[in-house]
Amino acid sequence: MKQVLIFIVIHLSFITHAQNFLHPNEQLIFGFENQNNKRLVIAKDKNETYLVYRFGSKDTIELEYPTNKTNAWKKFKFSNYLRGGGKKNDAMDLKYLYFQIDKYKYVVYQEYIAEKNTTSYGIKVINLQTKKTTVIKANEKNVKGSLHFFTNKNTIEKGNELFK
Repeated sequence: MKQVLIFIVIHLSFITHAQNFLHPNEQLIFGFENQNNKRLVIAKDKNETYLVYRFGSKDTIELEYPTNKTNAWKKFKFSNYLRGGGKKNDAMDLKYLYFQIDKYKYVVYQEYIAEKNTTSYGIKVINLQTKKTTVIKANEKNVKGSLHFFTNKNTIEKGNELFK
């Protein structure tokens, strides 16, 4: 009986931690885990009152943005570039959701390159003072959702930066 109780407590604890990344009133837009078991979640409130970025380990959210959800949609920018024509025209579909905290720009990316016939996903953290970029690549096997959600969204500011 004691072992069953311990199992239930551990199981419920895991569920609680997992729910920190996606609350019951939220819908996942885009998310993944990387090779180091870090997790990214981009979610919106089901009533679309806010947008949120969460990143961290399975047990700990290391960065949540914005902390104040008032006017949260306006705290992000979305830019994209689409060039058709297949491999012969070096076709690509680039999508970027980004925001800035102090001297760092955080860029969630989804990049399709026809020449390689691959889509890559991840986060680019750019130090705006040193111009150094740290890339956190997604484990492509567990990507959920798409940044395409933002393509025609009027609630988010359209940016013009590309981060390829």
